[in-house]
Amino acid sequence: MIRTLLSPLVTPLVFVFTLAAGPAAAEMCTGYGPQTPRDIAKKGGLNARILALAPPASEMNLCNIHLHVNAEHKGPGFSVFGGKGLHGGWKCNETDSLTPAELDDPTKGEGAYKGIVPGDTIEVHWVHSSCDITPGKGLGSCLSDACANPALRVEAQVFLVVNDPENALDFADFAYAGTVVNGLHQARTLPSGTGEPVVFGGSTTGPKYTEQTCSPLQVTWSVRPQCAKIDITSLHNWAKDGNVFEEEEAHGVRQLVTARELLSQID
Repeated sequence: MIRTLLSPLVTPLVFVFTLAAGPAAAEMCTGYGPQTPRDIAKKGGLNARILALAPPASEMNLCNIHLHVNAEHKGPGFSVFGGKGLHGGWKCNETDSLTPAELDDPTKGEGAYKGIVPGDTIEVHWVHSSCDITPGKGLGSCLSDACANPALRVEAQVFLVVNDPENALDFADFAYAGTVVNGLHQARTLPSGTGEPVVFGGSTTGPKYTEQTCSPLQVTWSVRPQCAKIDITSLHNWAKDGNVFEEEEAHGVRQLVTARELLSQID
C-alpha cells in the first residue's frame, strides 16, 4: 500500500463523468494522473497526464518498506484472483501446488508479523524518495519540511510465503540495515531473477482508493513479473527484531484499476 502523502502543493482538479455501460454504471474520477495497481501484462493506457519517471532506486533514498496480502498488481506469475475486499487482490500461480511441509505454520498463527501464514501471497514495496530523509515509519518518512513534493519510486516484488528456511528466500537479504551507498539509504539488495521489471507511471495505492476515488500522488512503479518463494520465519524475524519502519502487520490492497482512462501507456 502506498498511502497518501498530502502536499500543500498538490491540488488535483476533479471531474466526474458517467460510464456509458448502462444505468448501473459507477462514476469514475478523472482529472488525476495515472492510477495504480494494474495488470502489468497489459500495456495500454489513455491517461495523458505527463509524469516524468523517477530516477533509478540506486539514485534515491529508501524511505519505507511495507507489504500487502495479496498482490495489488496482477502479473504473469500472479494471476489467480484472490477476491475483493481488504485482502483481495491476486495470488501466485503456484499457490495450489505447495507441499504440506511448505504449508506447515511453524508459529501456529502466533508469529511476530501479524496476518501472514504459509500459502499467502504478499506484495512487498520498497519506497524511494528524492528527498534527503532517513528511513522510518509510514510514508511520511518519504518527505520533509524542506521537501514536501518528492519524486517517488516503488520497487515491487510479489512473493509466495512458505515454510522452507533451507530453500526459500530470506527476507533479511532485502531489508534495510543502515546501509548507505554514495550518501543514499539503500536496502541490502533488491530482488532479482524474477523477470525484467515493468516500469510505468502510476499513483499511490491502498484500500481507500478506487476507480471512483483516485489518488493525487504520482509514483514511478517498477514491478517484477514473476513470483518467488520467501520463508515465513524470515518475515517474523524482521518484525520481531524491530525494523525501523515499525512494520508488524500486513496492509490491505486497492482493487485492480482496469479503466484505460485511468492508466498510463507502458512503453
